[in-house]
Amino acid sequence: MNHRLHLKFEQLERATERLLASAEALGPDQNTAPAPGKWSAVQVVHHLFYIEENILKYIQKKLQAEEILPKVSFFTRLRVQLVRLLLRLPGLKFKAPRGVATLTDTGEVPTLPEMRKSWEASRRQLERLLNEFPSRQQNRAIFPHPRSGRITIYQVMEHLVDHLLHHQQQLNRITKALRPVGRVQVDAQA
Repeated sequence: MNHRLHLKFEQLERATERLLASAEALGPDQNTAPAPGKWSAVQVVHHLFYIEENILKYIQKKLQAEEILPKVSFFTRLRVQLVRLLLRLPGLKFKAPRGVATLTDTGEVPTLPEMRKSWEASRRQLERLLNEFPSRQQNRAIFPHPRSGRITIYQVMEHLVDHLLHHQQQLNRITKALRPVGRVQVDAQA
């Protein structure tokens, strides 16, 4: 695996583990939405798993075609950086692409242990894909990001990390709403 991809993959692994641990720390509250119309911690995890799994499937399918992929344009590179910046701003919310939000909103979300197990298997597939990714295609556009345009494999990995960190902020807000400071102290004494 390319060294830069390996570093991004390791960063994604650490961020995912922190996110899952945050959701699991909520215990029975992990399925509780902090307010009507808001996602629960489990729904946030499901959203992230669903996105990553579908990106992986898309890239695997593209690589099977063995075609030379297009180059990434200068404007796409600028849009990628803008999206990265926006994802890092605390409290900024984005409308999820069509079909993604409704899937998570349906209430038919697997349990956290089920998702953890599935995500680990999917992550091993991602690791294999990155290990076998053709070097001639690394600077080519492999994935059509809904806001940035067609991006490279490295930009995909950056996006997965940034997206996960963005939703970690959301999970932190959920935790704060469900476990106010006074309640945490009372729970700790019990």
